[in-house]
Amino acid sequence: MTDIIQNTAFDTDIDQSSQAMPTIADSDMKILKVLSLLIDYPTNELFEDDTLAMSKDIVSQSSVISPEVRAQVIALIDDLVETGALESQARYDGLFERGRSLSLWLFEHVHGESRDRGQAMVDLMAQYEAAGFEIGLKELPDYLPMYLEFLAYQAAVTGDDIQVRMDIADVSHIIALLAARLTDRGSLYVGCFNALLQIAGKPLESVSELEEKVQQELRDDTFDALDKEWEEEAVDFLGAQQEERCPSSTVGIAVDKSAPPQKQVDAPVHWVDFNQTSPAK
Repeated sequence: MTDIIQNTAFDTDIDQSSQAMPTIADSDMKILKVLSLLIDYPTNELFEDDTLAMSKDIVSQSSVISPEVRAQVIALIDDLVETGALESQARYDGLFERGRSLSLWLFEHVHGESRDRGQAMVDLMAQYEAAGFEIGLKELPDYLPMYLEFLAYQAAVTGDDIQVRMDIADVSHIIALLAARLTDRGSLYVGCFNALLQIAGKPLESVSELEEKVQQELRDDTFDALDKEWEEEAVDFLGAQQEERCPSSTVGIAVDKSAPPQKQVDAPVHWVDFNQTSPAK
């Protein structure tokens, strides 16, 4: 496994004179980094060296998820290895990047395109900055893989696994909905979301309770649905009012943290070799 995978979600300048910081490997929550990597787009780097093999080892040894869910995540890893980069990337595009029902941007499921989404972004960005991080990629702060990577490093730095679990619990209603939709589509990616629910202390029955509702949803990833999404609405010159679009959900999400800002951390968050004891980079 290489020391660094080109999957960096955060990037700050490294102060070479700073004291060594705890590594992600020191925390039981290092599995969050694995889940972040698996849920993110499967870049070519994911299939190089022993990245997936190392990820499999971490999952198999994790004590924060059940043996059943460990087996689900390992099944996804094995499938990625067997499928290979190109086919895995095409499958990922068709699953997560076609339609909005499986969007990995959390606030899209909460606020849709309303103004509330912008304020939620600002609040979450403030949470990153208070911990000493800034986003080093052109990405929105509510992107789930990036948020999980942030929490994995926070667990290593603060040692506060309970707070990390609570942070995941704050978005567990979205995670459960995504898990139900992935179950409906027969995707192995559901194992990653089941793992997140268990880490948050939420029962997997919450996914089963949503399955009937999901089965009644109209799929938004079909060609007809995509065409309808992008087609221009006809202009009514007779003065008929266009129907106003509503937010996709009215469920709230907690991101405003009342705890005092943590000590600034001059280290980026990205994948490291878990067998090494060097500082997280």
